[in-house]
Amino acid sequence: MGKLFGTDGIRGIANKDLTPELAFKVGRAGAYILSKGKKGRIVLGKDTRKSGDMLEAALTAGICSTGLDVISLGVVPTPAVAYLTKKYNALAGVVISASHNPVEYNGIKFFNGNGYKLNDAIEEEVEKLIFNNEEIPLRPIKEEVGQTIVEGEGCGYYIEHLKSTIEGDLKGIKVAVDCGNGALYKIAPKLLKELYGEIIVINDKPNGSNINVECGSTNPSMIQSLVLETKADVGLSFDGDGDRLIAVDEKGNIIDGDHILAICGTYLHNNGKLRNDTVVGTVMTNMGLDVYLKSKGIDIVKTSVGDRYVLEEMLANDYVLGGEQSGHIIFLEHNTTGDGLLTGLQLIRVMKETGSKLSDLNRVMTNYPQVLVNAKVKNELKNSYLKNEEIKSEIEKIEKMFHGEGRVVIRPSGTEPLVRVMIEGKDRKKIENIAKELAEFIEERIGQ
Repeated sequence: MGKLFGTDGIRGIANKDLTPELAFKVGRAGAYILSKGKKGRIVLGKDTRKSGDMLEAALTAGICSTGLDVISLGVVPTPAVAYLTKKYNALAGVVISASHNPVEYNGIKFFNGNGYKLNDAIEEEVEKLIFNNEEIPLRPIKEEVGQTIVEGEGCGYYIEHLKSTIEGDLKGIKVAVDCGNGALYKIAPKLLKELYGEIIVINDKPNGSNINVECGSTNPSMIQSLVLETKADVGLSFDGDGDRLIAVDEKGNIIDGDHILAICGTYLHNNGKLRNDTVVGTVMTNMGLDVYLKSKGIDIVKTSVGDRYVLEEMLANDYVLGGEQSGHIIFLEHNTTGDGLLTGLQLIRVMKETGSKLSDLNRVMTNYPQVLVNAKVKNELKNSYLKNEEIKSEIEKIEKMFHGEGRVVIRPSGTEPLVRVMIEGKDRKKIENIAKELAEFIEERIGQ
């Protein structure tokens, strides 16, 4: 059987890999599996990519063909779909987006009725239906066919929810915002203005083709420049679907997900709100965060890469804060998935309530240097690199050499024929050489 779902839903080049025909099948199969025979509705949102309309039409047709209705939200961020799925008591939610990827890509990701991303077992059920061409026993006719319900109030509900997560307003805070020409292009400025923040906004004019183009969270130099030019107190840079945030302090220093976890984790801990005194990170989390949290009496638990794995750990062990270095941060008290705008509000909240400049808060944690090198490998071998005894032995040799002051993290790419080699340690030049040599070693043994 093939594999459709990666670490964050289905991704591919729109109309080539992710075709309308496939979207229709995914809509039917997803609706059938997630509805479990119940009548009801599925919430649907999308980002600003031109291909979103095409895929929405196909996906909607697939869902409606099973007898379920579609609540169409239009362009909204991923976390809004997660929140509104639960609010509307829908059977499921679905987002059409390729997040931070280039405009030619698009994607489909589902949420269950509680607003949580699907686990591997459910995704495998959907894949099985599609790849085995199994007949779905749902062909309603007459009034039983599903229909589309255009919902114009969803963004307003989401904004009001975000407002409720902080006390007071943003008066006295100048906020620079890079919307990345993505799904937050209307909502982020509207929310911040309603909270009386002074805002400067860029990349809020999507045209269907400019999402993530030299802007947004994967291109933080733009928000860094804007903060320094406008003397803003904080910069917020979002990705295409609004589920991640890269922040910038007033001096132009980048605050990635690890630093956000350090700042917000400390605040919650000091206020008795960090449940079980634990933060959840991933295997890519910087060792500097481990060292800092330990000094504050806070534990950290690591998961595989992907915010859904972070979420699974949080739910299983009653934790309230977790996230990824890339800026996916989950505040489980307030939403069920990574939420860039929510994260920005919580960061500003800490600034306001502590009376601290963001640069002072940002200094609490010191990064260990990290180097990431991609090894080009045969796609069919990228998930089984550790079966190669030579590669396994080489990794073990490097880890022993570090004596606990560095580490090796190897993981396959979810979408490309690559194995990502990440080396972390105190000496940047040393780890750069090690990472390059290990990537070449892997390519020689399982490369193309």
